[in-house]
Amino acid sequence: MTATHVSRGFSEALDAVEHGDVITITRGGVAVAELRPVAPATGRALAAALDAIDARLDDAFESDVASATSLLTPDADPWRDA
Repeated sequence: MTATHVSRGFSEALDAVEHGDVITITRGGVAVAELRPVAPATGRALAAALDAIDARLDDAFESDVASATSLLTPDADPWRDA
């Protein structure tokens, strides 16, 4: 889809992406960008990263990290579930 076409019909392009389409945007016949659905965001990656911290944290920070980790729901999408 040309950049001009996308700019004139951006709402329709977003509707298509929301339904799973990937749109390649071209300028002068050359692909310059893609619009694609975002990957579902969950707390799983953050929880894994926090669990992987090997360094010793001070007690207050360690408590804060534990509190934050306990609030994560691994399979919930915080944007969609808000």
